[in-house]
Amino acid sequence: MIDEEGGQLGIMPPYEALKIARGQGLDLVEVAPTANPPVCRIINYGKYLYQLSKRQHEARKNQKSIELKEVKMRPRTSAHDFETKRNKVIDFLKEGAKVKVTVMFRGREMAHRDLGFRMMEKLADEVSEVGMVETRPKIEGPNLSTIISAKKAPGKGSTPQPSRPAGTTSPAPVRSPQPKPAPVPVAAAPAQPAPAPSAGDEPAR
Repeated sequence: MIDEEGGQLGIMPPYEALKIARGQGLDLVEVAPTANPPVCRIINYGKYLYQLSKRQHEARKNQKSIELKEVKMRPRTSAHDFETKRNKVIDFLKEGAKVKVTVMFRGREMAHRDLGFRMMEKLADEVSEVGMVETRPKIEGPNLSTIISAKKAPGKGSTPQPSRPAGTTSPAPVRSPQPKPAPVPVAAAPAQPAPAPSAGDEPAR
């Protein structure tokens, strides 16, 4: 059994643990029912549920929801209308949303689905600076659809490098002097005995 402060109260019968919890005006909650013996804790259960709900609310608030927009076109869309649709896709992508682009076919247009694929390819190329194809174009009944998502902005921590004027060269890197290796001690050779003086040598005075 664990008290409200996290201290161990030892093993005791359930009725005794419940008595202690009620004596403190708190609740007895089983936190590890599969343990042997099961583990219970004395807590304020109402306060616990409130804090849990608050943490879940904060987690949901910090999550960024991505909205899915949709732009519809026809295989015979004029050049002007195509530019209008393309600009709308770019605006959605700049807002951070995903865009589902749908080309709708009707009647005899179903025989010319290649027009839709070429239109999708052209659109993906013209919005490539702000978006990328997340789901490749695929047939969904009488329609052709693809999903384009916004490209992630570069990290905030990256600092752009200043540009150098034309004609200048970058200075050579300055290298710090390398420390000289410490001399390795060498074992001293044993001293040689002095030669014995010869008979003709005079002692030094």
